[in-house]
Amino acid sequence: MNMVALDQLSVNMIALEGRLAEAERQNGALRDALARLQNPKTASTSWAPENSRYYVDTGVRCQRTVYIVGLFGSGRHYINDLILQNLGERAKYFRDTIRLHPGPTPMIYSGHATIKYLSRKQSEPEVMRRILEAVRSGFADLIFIYRHPLDSLLTNWIWWRTYLRDQHSIFGISQVYTNTDELSSELELNFPEFKAFADGDPAFFRASPGPRFLSFREFVEETEFHLQSATLKLRLEDFMSAPEKEFSKIVELMSVDLHLSALSIAAPKSRPYRYRSVQEKVPHFKSFIDGLDTTTKKRIVGMGYSI
Repeated sequence: MNMVALDQLSVNMIALEGRLAEAERQNGALRDALARLQNPKTASTSWAPENSRYYVDTGVRCQRTVYIVGLFGSGRHYINDLILQNLGERAKYFRDTIRLHPGPTPMIYSGHATIKYLSRKQSEPEVMRRILEAVRSGFADLIFIYRHPLDSLLTNWIWWRTYLRDQHSIFGISQVYTNTDELSSELELNFPEFKAFADGDPAFFRASPGPRFLSFREFVEETEFHLQSATLKLRLEDFMSAPEKEFSKIVELMSVDLHLSALSIAAPKSRPYRYRSVQEKVPHFKSFIDGLDTTTKKRIVGMGYSI
């Protein structure tokens, strides 16, 4: 049996043990109630889970599975790093993947996923449907990280053109361009290519057959859906101004006992609202923004951003 299978088995055992203990607790309470009716003098006054043959102290009775989801280019890797570096003992349950469980676990999963549209390199809507079912059932939480969609758009275009051309993954624009002038010049020279990507044109992915990535309109719509569904919504821009405050929201959600004052939470390296500088230097990009359909513009404003 490989390590992935062993990991999956151990987590499922934790979930099963927790559910068995809870079922035994409920059965014990029913037995006590029946005993009191039959013989009030000899009935026990309380039931302790430790007396159950099913009881295993997993330490997860107050924990729920946590899913950290972000669409491409939204800052998910930054949140991953914060958790691994600062969350203490709970961080050992972190996995940079998405797995599904029928009950609560201490696991923390992170990944890209869509709610409505199929998209390359993002988990399909069926996965998100099951995550949302777990959230509604009360044994999972969903953290959604997002940023201004136009900044995500620029990041995603650079990521995909680099990946398709060089078969190389990057973490941000700064790995390819040292300043906004270089990025703007590249966008001006290759605007038709950018426009094809923003429109979700399958021809953009001609060099690598497979599903296309989200169009910008779909990306914005997906962001809105996630914001409507998430337990905790986090803006990457807010981490840039107050990283400790924003990280404390994650700590509170997970009920982790940490001394936040002792931590040094680094802000993201990403530049906020880079699209504003780019549109001043690239008239075609400004025209693209001005020409966005009314619904997409309303959705962006509804997220708390200006255009």
